[in-house]
Amino acid sequence: MEWTVCISNAIRYIEEHLTEELTTEDIARQALVSPYYFQKGFAMLCGFTVGEYIKKRRLTLAGSKLVSTDQKIIDIALQCGYDSPDSFTKAFTRFHGATPSSVRKGEAMIKAFAPLKINLTLEGGDTMDYKIVSKAAFTIIGISKVLRYEEAAAESPKLWAAFYESGKDIHVRSVYGVSIDEQMDGDRFEYWVADNYDPAHDIAQGFSTRTIPAHTWAVFACKGAATHVMPEVHRQIFAEWLPGCSDYEIAAGYHIEMYGDPAAYANGVQDDSYYSEIWIPVRQK
Repeated sequence: MEWTVCISNAIRYIEEHLTEELTTEDIARQALVSPYYFQKGFAMLCGFTVGEYIKKRRLTLAGSKLVSTDQKIIDIALQCGYDSPDSFTKAFTRFHGATPSSVRKGEAMIKAFAPLKINLTLEGGDTMDYKIVSKAAFTIIGISKVLRYEEAAAESPKLWAAFYESGKDIHVRSVYGVSIDEQMDGDRFEYWVADNYDPAHDIAQGFSTRTIPAHTWAVFACKGAATHVMPEVHRQIFAEWLPGCSDYEIAAGYHIEMYGDPAAYANGVQDDSYYSEIWIPVRQK
């Protein structure tokens, strides 16, 4: 089943069970992929996380019920996954810009967040540079933190900032950004800021090591300013390469970004010729 069809099935499942308990594991099961890569792929394709999508759709439903039914506000809150009036009111007000009470009284307008419809096609004109590489197990050294998928976009930059502010980059270069979810079935993963480990040197205080198993990797080239090119290549991987690849599929819960040395470029990571890579473990279908 193609990746975009998998995501479409997951969205259909969410819409059919919007007022019921929804877990990432159950949703990913409909997509026939692991929760790890389902959550990554969903965010890359849709521009927001699974949790954000569910929240916006439920708050849209809540607004509709407030203006079209006589249901009690607390009952609507419970149907939409909120266990207290206060938490519902805060979330509703942030989304709609008005309180549930003011909407019920007809004093304010509500917002509508429509269900997603995935309709992605390969249209040519885009070129992706990649290679398939068999790589032996290797060990990284660095710092790590366990992150929830829903908070990763905000929290991973904080780990990078802490890495540089603490001066740890003097001892260990920031060659990799590594995401690890070996079981691929939860709502959390391990994120590393790391370099290649040299066993000839002692492990400096504050650092840990982790072995990345041997895998076949699809390695995608990113050429240009990292803040622009790397997100675009990520999008292309999930929107174009995976749906159109007849030979390979995702094999394991690892995702690696490899960064070139910023000092080698006149404008660092923003240089037009800056080079980085994205590594995804794959296996033949």
